[in-house]
Amino acid sequence: MTEHTETAPQLAWLTSLATRFTRVAPGRWLGLMLLALHAAVVFDADVTTTRAFLLAHYGLFLLWQPLVRSEARIEPRLALPVFAMAALLVLVDSTWVMALWLAILAGLVGAVATSQNERGPRLAYLLALAYLLALLLAWVLPQSLGRTSLPDELRIVARYGLPLLPLAILFLPAGRQRSTSSTLDFIYGLMLSLLIMVMALGVFAVVAVAKVSYAWALVQTLLGMAALLLALSWLWNPRAGFAGLGQVTSRYLLSVGLPFEGWAQRLATLAERERDPESFVRDALSDLHELTWIRGGRWQAARGEGSFGEPAEHAVSHAFHGLTLSWQSVRPLTPALALHVRLLSQLLGYFYAAKVREQTLREQAYSQAIHDTGARLTHDVKNILQSLKTLLAELKQPAEMDVAHVAAHTWWAALQTRYEHDDVQFFAEVLDDTPLPQDLFDSVVDNLLTNALRKRQNQSGVAVEVRLTLHPLVSLTVTDSGSAAPEHVARNLFLSPVASDFGLGVGLYQAARQAARSGYRLELPDNQAGRVTFRLQATAATGNP
Repeated sequence: MTEHTETAPQLAWLTSLATRFTRVAPGRWLGLMLLALHAAVVFDADVTTTRAFLLAHYGLFLLWQPLVRSEARIEPRLALPVFAMAALLVLVDSTWVMALWLAILAGLVGAVATSQNERGPRLAYLLALAYLLALLLAWVLPQSLGRTSLPDELRIVARYGLPLLPLAILFLPAGRQRSTSSTLDFIYGLMLSLLIMVMALGVFAVVAVAKVSYAWALVQTLLGMAALLLALSWLWNPRAGFAGLGQVTSRYLLSVGLPFEGWAQRLATLAERERDPESFVRDALSDLHELTWIRGGRWQAARGEGSFGEPAEHAVSHAFHGLTLSWQSVRPLTPALALHVRLLSQLLGYFYAAKVREQTLREQAYSQAIHDTGARLTHDVKNILQSLKTLLAELKQPAEMDVAHVAAHTWWAALQTRYEHDDVQFFAEVLDDTPLPQDLFDSVVDNLLTNALRKRQNQSGVAVEVRLTLHPLVSLTVTDSGSAAPEHVARNLFLSPVASDFGLGVGLYQAARQAARSGYRLELPDNQAGRVTFRLQATAATGNP
């Protein structure tokens, strides 16, 4: 119990200290890190003092470094290179090791500088980059050549003038945000480090081969690198019609060694040829043999699943639009390859979703065709039966003709019940027991409403209404807001069968003949776009039954 009581304040103190460290601006750690480096490299101290300053410098570097967040836990496999670099820097007394460390440090500082948006932090990192380059060129690199002696003026400037840059960094305004690995331009930092290394090796090669002074070797190396960079910049984005190394490099990085345009074209061709979604996915994945960094994988959809290639140890899974893809590789995928795999999965998912929609539309069209065929057949059979009934009535003797009648309010209620789910508006005056010929009214109103409702298949928002009046003459009108009947069809509609897209074209013709035999008249009083009205009305000779 006493041991825990003594340990708790220590842990609290360490936690408070760590919290204070994390609140220090990165620029402060950067300035202190450079001052410790300057004291270890420039001042001629004994080995113990130099190693102490180098160890302090490396500790401050760990507090400043932008690669890993300060609150993150470091795995043992990542901690090993950290300690190995510290041991190499502190224990090995070599100017070439120091030159390598300065090149790496300059690359990191340059990478962070490109990610700064505020003026103060950006200026601090630019000053740090200038200090590292000056320390490398004016002190470390000349000492690496061995036989080169620095002028006294240069030694005084390097020893007492360069520390002004880290001191200026300490007093510059701090940034509001701490740099993290997500804001680093690693490519820029890597290129900068490589350029510094090439420059150092170039100076060494010129001095060793041409036997010239260090200053003249540095000038020759800088001029050669400037010419090389100028040529590369022109080749990167030329003006003479050539696409340039930039576009070629970007295309290669985007395709990751795969002719992406060719594969996408084959994918589009396969999409046009293959109708089944699952078969399309299987054939498309079997065409990815050119991806050498993908060993195999599995896919799963709503109606099937399968595999391609060979199984491997590492797997990455993505799911888009109902298609789940698992990509397997021999080794873990790099971030660039993982992004490329995600792009391939998304593209396959879009094509698969399009195939599923296409198949759904085909199934709906098939069901609609069956429905339309059945409705047309029913309509035609009904018209044929109506014609047969009319012919049989004509063969009877007049005394044998028996017409069934029904009360107007009863027939009207039954009509509303039959069409209550078809969005039809019904209007009628006060109805009484006026008898109506049931067969005639049923046949006419069914034909008229069927034709009006069918317009909704090709025209949106067609309104249909039925109106019944009993006085002074019985009149039944059916009106819709669809397209008008063609003039030649309207002229012969009640005189002879007409061409119809949905039936034999005899429904209204037979209805008009039946109405005439029952003392009614079927007519088309209004035929214009937006208002088409059919009317069944008792003749003046018949009056009200």
